[in-house]
Order: sequence, then structure tokens, then C-alpha cells
Amino acid sequence: MQALSFTARTISEDHLGVHLQCPRCRSKMQGLRCSQCSVHMEMRNGIVHALPPARAAYYARFIADYEHIRAEEGRGSQSEEFYLSLPYKDSSGRNNSQWKIRSKSYDYLIRRVLKPLHHRGSILDLGAGNCWMSFRLALLGYSPIAVDLLTNEDDGLGAAAHFDKHLPNPIPRFQAEATHLPFQAGQFDAIIFNASFHYSEDYEATLRESLRCLKPGGLAIISDTPWYSREESGSLMVAERHAAFRQRFGTASNSVTSLEFLTDERLQTLAKKLSIQWTVHSPWYGLKWAMRPWISKLRHRREPSRFRIYVARKDA
Repeated sequence: MQALSFTARTISEDHLGVHLQCPRCRSKMQGLRCSQCSVHMEMRNGIVHALPPARAAYYARFIADYEHIRAEEGRGSQSEEFYLSLPYKDSSGRNNSQWKIRSKSYDYLIRRVLKPLHHRGSILDLGAGNCWMSFRLALLGYSPIAVDLLTNEDDGLGAAAHFDKHLPNPIPRFQAEATHLPFQAGQFDAIIFNASFHYSEDYEATLRESLRCLKPGGLAIISDTPWYSREESGSLMVAERHAAFRQRFGTASNSVTSLEFLTDERLQTLAKKLSIQWTVHSPWYGLKWAMRPWISKLRHRREPSRFRIYVARKDA
């Protein structure tokens, strides 16, 4: 079989580590072309592009806006050290507080959620971004597969090139949407929504698709998605953010109608519709973070977001 380019190294279709299905018609695939509807998932620079043309067009504005905003926020770097240090250090110094939260979520996730599995299984990193989590998981002996809409070399899947020489094998990467994953059913031990679940336009469809891809007994994990006690608080946050983005970046970044946040009611609705049970974990982010709701209440401000880790196990 012809070896396909994977940045400075190579990986073939047989070594993607997963069985594929068509993201459009959902037929099983041998190779990267669907024999039923002729969708072709091209591999370019080591990334399998699994967005059918119509879906790529649908997300084009969102991707352009998001990349513009992320670049302005300083999310990428020319330094390899920047990527290798995540999530424990932001060597750019531009997003320290956010990476501090991410590092605590990640440590808790490994120690309290994944480690009890007693084996190093296959993990789907949904919303992988620059693949920092996939890299960390690979170092621990897990078999990660990274999925995101962004493929650029600063803040998207292309940035995984910084990790290649530090791993025995490259991280398999797919540009795909969470409601039409290009994977056959029942292949993953865990699926982690890596600060990405709130970008979904349909929580039920997104979570149903992830459950399809899990092995029996596998874990669906939502990490670093904002939670509010009231729907009104989340809606206010969304309006404030859109206004701030419009003023600072020239776009509200709302071409895709993401749901943006979670509430207990939303979680309960998902549990009922999908016949799942949530286990809720509350990592400790420090005293200052814990005091935020009380300070906001005293100052008569909107309640701040809170982060928890939500875990649902697929029926065995």
C-alpha cells in the first residue's frame, strides 16, 4: 500500500488505528473513498479531511472567524516549547489563567476518571485543537485519535507536528464534525469533549454520536464546558461575549448557533433522552476560583461560569 504523507513521517491508511465509515451516508469504508456515495476523505499533511464538501462549506465562516479570533488572542506560537509545555505552562504568557484551569482539569481527568479503567485504551480527543491532550495521553500509553474542525499549524490539528519526534508514532488526526464522525461503531474506550461540547448545535445528536462510537462500558466525558445554575445566566454570558467579540475582533463569531453552556436541566434532559446517568466531578481550581460565585453575588453581577467534569458510561 502506498504510504501517505504525515508531516515529516509517514502513516498509511492501515495504520490510522480505527475502522472508518462514511461521514455522509454512514456506510463502512475500506480506505478513504466511500463505495456507496463516492465521498473521498483526503489525507493532507497527515490529517484526514472527513468533512463532505457541503459540510465544509457550512463551517467555512465559523472556521475563518474562529481562527481569526484565536490568532488575535495569541493561541499559537513559533516555539516548539510552547506546545510541549501545555497544559502546565503557557510560555507565551497570554492565556495563563485559562491554561491553569485546563491543567487542573486534565490532572483530575487522568487521576480520577481515566486511571481507574486499569488499562491504556483508545481515546477519541474531540475538539483536540493543537493536540496537546492527545500528546499527553500518548505519553501515558493511551492510543488517542484527535478530531477538530481546525487544521492550521498554529492552533489546529497541524500543530501536532511539534509532537512527532517525541512519540513513537504520529497522532492520527481527523477534520470532522462531532455529529457525523467518520468512525465505525464501538471502537473507543473513552471519548473526551476537550473544552468543545459547548460548540455543539445539538447536544443530543452530538452525545448520541459519541455513544455510538464507544465500546460497551466506554466513557463519554465532558471537560471544560461552562456550567450555570440558571439558563438566564448562560444566555447573558453569550450576549456579553458576542458583543465583546464584535467590538474587539469585528465579528460576533456566531455563524454557527452553538449552545455555549450547560445547566442541570440540560444535563437531565440528555440523561433522560439517551438513557444515561451522569457522574459529576468537581476539580479544585483554587480558593480564588471557588470564591467567584460569592463575590459576584455580593457585587450584584451575573453569576460566573463554573467547570465540572461530566462522565456517562455506555451500557455494557
